Amino acid sequence: MATTRTAKTHWEGNLLEGKGTVALESSKVGTYDVNWPARAEQPGGVTSPEELIAAAHSACYSMAFSHGLAGKGYTVEKVDTQADVTFQPGEGITGIVLNVRATVPGLSEDDFQAAAQDAKANCPVSQALAGVKNITLKVQLV
Repeated sequence: MATTRTAKTHWEGNLLEGKGTVALESSKVGTYDVNWPARAEQPGGVTSPEELIAAAHSACYSMAFSHGLAGKGYTVEKVDTQADVTFQPGEGITGIVLNVRATVPGLSEDDFQAAAQDAKANCPVSQALAGVKNITLKVQLV
């Protein structure tokens, strides 16, 4: 069964001096301020589209990794994924780095590396972000 999730943004003003809010409508877990300085300079307590993409990518990757390993009979104790999304004004999103640390009893380093690459290829958010030229995966089995 397909699902649809909804976020809604309200924006006032021009790009550089304007501001807005993004509301996570489906879950109702929050409304967050968003503006240009949070994208191109320092966050200052305000989020950006790139931070929201990083959140989606890190969550999706962790879920895909855990699911893939469970399908091979492994029990994942924990997966910690950090997604760093780089935004360059005038160019857009120029890269994403996924830093992954996982604890999976009985998993060899080779199988870990293969599962990590498989999760990157099959995570729906990774697939949606296929237009990003440089998505790097750094993994560590702990």
